[in-house]
Amino acid sequence: MALTPPIEPMLAATRRILPSEGGLPGGLVAEQKVDGFRALLFARPGHALIQSRRGSDLTGAFPDIAVAAANLGETLVLDGELVVPHEGRLDFPRLQSRASRRGAGAVRAAARHPAHLIVFDVLEASGDEQLARPYRERRAVLENLFAHGVLAAPFTLCPHTTDRTTARDWLDPVWGTAGIEGVVCKGLAQPYLPGRRAWIKVRARITAEAVIGAVTGSPTHPLTLVLGRYDGSGELRMVALTTPLDTEARQELGRRLTRAGSEHPWHGRHFRAGWGSRSQVEYCPVRPDMVAEFVADAAFDAGRYRHPVRFVRVRSDMSPRDVELLPGPDAPGTGDPDR
Repeated sequence: MALTPPIEPMLAATRRILPSEGGLPGGLVAEQKVDGFRALLFARPGHALIQSRRGSDLTGAFPDIAVAAANLGETLVLDGELVVPHEGRLDFPRLQSRASRRGAGAVRAAARHPAHLIVFDVLEASGDEQLARPYRERRAVLENLFAHGVLAAPFTLCPHTTDRTTARDWLDPVWGTAGIEGVVCKGLAQPYLPGRRAWIKVRARITAEAVIGAVTGSPTHPLTLVLGRYDGSGELRMVALTTPLDTEARQELGRRLTRAGSEHPWHGRHFRAGWGSRSQVEYCPVRPDMVAEFVADAAFDAGRYRHPVRFVRVRSDMSPRDVELLPGPDAPGTGDPDR
């Protein structure tokens, strides 16, 4: 192989809107940003290695992908996203569970919940390094591999478009229900630049409401909010943490929030500081009588927004019971990860 692991993948900087047509070298192309684990696949006849974004070895966790890659009969280095489809969408919790398993447990998990690699770039093909070639040429090589049957399931070609209307359509939050988080914008003339944030990612955004159930800091000087929603059984369940509040929001909320005691529905509960994190949030419960409007991306799994949300304002026109209910705790895919 011309390339050997580990290789730093090319990265994307976050933006709120699509870049202009001339904002990237050679013109704009947009790819669907899928809800998965970034992975570089090194394949040669009889052998495969799967590298994570940070350089760790994921081969043992995804034996189904590794075996398929070793059986390609080609020498390839591919860049893409590992995903686990389930019931019509990409299931991040099942993917995360698979990534933690090795040995016989990984083999059983692969049989129950097979993974796919959604491929969006090729770094080496038939021993020829592709890094210096522009995106449009690398994409042509990749499409040719699929067209001639070299790559087939469990490998999938990532959809892309040069049409801005289609790219904007992919930013509709409805795509989030299928596991599409937004788009990654690339330049048609861009080479592959390992470790550089030279692509642009734009996440689908939604506006929603939740009950302010707790704060970090103190009620008079809140730093962030812990938000909740009631489910069909009447339980207030934690759904999101906010990003740090700005000065104006801290002052407004500090005048309006009231510390709660043992009567609070979260008294004695523990919440994780982030998706997949083992650390816990040190929070102060407040009286759950205020509703916050927030902006979030489309990643919502197991009853919780995976990434911190941005507080917008207090909804004085709404009571906590006006907030949309979560499905009951036994509904598929909505179990409380902090329970």
